[in-house]
Amino acid sequence: MPSRTGAKTHPHHDAPDTAADFRRLAALPDGPEREALREELVRAWLPMAHRLAGRFRSRGESYDDLCQVAALGLVKAVDRYDPDLGNAFESYAVPTVTGEIKRHFRDHMWTLHVPRRVQELRNRVRHASQDLSQTVQGRSPTVAEIAGHAGLTEDEVRTGQSAAESFSALSLDAEVPGSGDGWSLGDTLGGPDPALDTVVDREAVRDRLAELPERERAILYMRFFDDMTQNSIAQELGLSQMHVSRLISRSCGRVRDQVMGETGEE
Repeated sequence: MPSRTGAKTHPHHDAPDTAADFRRLAALPDGPEREALREELVRAWLPMAHRLAGRFRSRGESYDDLCQVAALGLVKAVDRYDPDLGNAFESYAVPTVTGEIKRHFRDHMWTLHVPRRVQELRNRVRHASQDLSQTVQGRSPTVAEIAGHAGLTEDEVRTGQSAAESFSALSLDAEVPGSGDGWSLGDTLGGPDPALDTVVDREAVRDRLAELPERERAILYMRFFDDMTQNSIAQELGLSQMHVSRLISRSCGRVRDQVMGETGEE
């Protein structure tokens, strides 16, 4: 939208003179008039936001999506700008919009966290590969060729190529390469060991078990640690199965009461 005053006080052709409008916006209360002026300011500065988005065209994201992200950053800049601080809006909006675009790449493009240096290597390797693909026929450029074209070492090229694999991730439903039997990546993942659930409980009763009479302690170990049945324990100790059952119930109740008393649980 053309500037109302027609004055140009900023270095870029897409930077309108809206200083007076921002001062008026700051003085207006919430309501339709303020909202209309806010939207007018956003439209006036959209060309600048689109110019900034254009700087990131070659990084794997569509220009239309980048423009949307830049517009979001512009809206934030309009809402947060304070004209009373004396700085031109452009000096505040440019880093705000640029930061929003960079945040988009950080949060939505790289699947894995990759150091900035490695991201830069990945981009240089990709650009060099694209350039060389126009000169080599029927094959991919070699590591040595990419290194020579990009001014990198071969190790740096390999690092950049590896980083490209971090740019996106395979679904856990993707078939394992070379499996041939339909196995997915998710099928290869392990699960939690059910025995881990008993670790805390065992540690909590260890000392209390040691305080039981020797026979009761032996019965509990045979039942819960050796996984013996009550009949097997009865035969081992020359007792009836009913007597073993009563001893187990009495010992477990004693240990439980002691542990609960120590933890303050009811």
